[in-house]
Amino acid sequence: MSAQKLTITRLGGQGDGIAETPDGQIFVPFTVPGDVVNAGVEKSRASLIAVLEPSPDRVTPPCPHFGPDDENAGCGGCALQHVADDVYRDWKRGLVIAALESRNIAADVAPLVSCEPHTRRRVVFAARRTDKGAILGFNRAASHQIVKVETCIVATQRINQALPALRRLATAVAVGKEAFRLSVLDAAPGLDLAVDAPFKLGEPDRLRIISAVRAEPDVARLSFNGEILIEKQPPELEFGKVIVNPPPGGFVQASRAAETVMGDLVTGHLKKSKRVVDLFSGSGTFALRLAENSHVHAVEADGPSLAALDKAARRTQGLKPVSVEKRDLFRRPLMLAELKTYQGLVFDPPRAGAEVQVADIARSTVKHIAAVSCNPVTLARDLEILIKGGYKLTSVTPIDQFLWSSHVEVVALLERPKR
Repeated sequence: MSAQKLTITRLGGQGDGIAETPDGQIFVPFTVPGDVVNAGVEKSRASLIAVLEPSPDRVTPPCPHFGPDDENAGCGGCALQHVADDVYRDWKRGLVIAALESRNIAADVAPLVSCEPHTRRRVVFAARRTDKGAILGFNRAASHQIVKVETCIVATQRINQALPALRRLATAVAVGKEAFRLSVLDAAPGLDLAVDAPFKLGEPDRLRIISAVRAEPDVARLSFNGEILIEKQPPELEFGKVIVNPPPGGFVQASRAAETVMGDLVTGHLKKSKRVVDLFSGSGTFALRLAENSHVHAVEADGPSLAALDKAARRTQGLKPVSVEKRDLFRRPLMLAELKTYQGLVFDPPRAGAEVQVADIARSTVKHIAAVSCNPVTLARDLEILIKGGYKLTSVTPIDQFLWSSHVEVVALLERPKR
């Protein structure tokens, strides 16, 4: 490793600053375009040693845990707290523009829908047993080392206030020496905790954990590797006008505000569709909103999530009919003949996208499509298939659901022109 003086010219796809040198690009974390820095360089990667001349777009990070590794910092949860807001927003919107341009898709990408601090309701902590109890925090970037956090400016205030309780519960859970994950969902009437661990629990361990949860009034439920150990009250989420009891560890949009924006875009686009199919429906984020106006068929591979959606629909008055189907859409996508009865369609797949399913959608007669994605690259690939199939892309909206990270949510709306 050699120390070099570098000038940062732009931000890369993961949020690292990029310096152009005769030997190629060098990526330097925690830097801003316009910075002149001293960095320890090893091949194309570097570690920041000192900022020699700060960029005018460099700001003071609001979180004490953010920044290069030292006694208090090094948390890998955020990558861009040191970047001025306007530069940050342009960069994140630019991720979507670049993904579309890579597929030669011309689109007027809307301004980024901003995310406020303390709005993330779903957080995954890392934890591990130590001689002094459990350490609870986030992994350092590209590392399995856990950085203890005393506060998280991204998470809701309720989760922050519960951090001491979460440490106590992590200590009760930490039977093995291996690290484990503690997913926390800020729901009503209390926090929903899901432990994903590589070790097993004995009966005394279970009883100890149950007793510990009973002593924490802000915790509604705790599950271990998918098994509910204690449920004082079923956690509740609102999808539009419908109350859903999500399954332990089930997928939930990270921010309620972002979910509302996505829901409004999707329902607004599909409001004239009498029959709608929701692919990769989860627990009903979109399906239950759409059911206020349309007959909905929800398709999802995860049984517990689908059961939660079905239960919520059945007990809610005033909805149009909702049907559900457990189906792995990667292995068995809806075929052309199955799609012909729908006028509207929404799909929100995992990061890998929905390439196989989209190939059939592109040949269908569905009039209105809403594509939701957390990965602009795979979304652009899927949109290219739909556009080649005759669909017109009418809008693209990037949504900053994951503040100060390199992740961006996107809602793209399409329609099939009249033939």
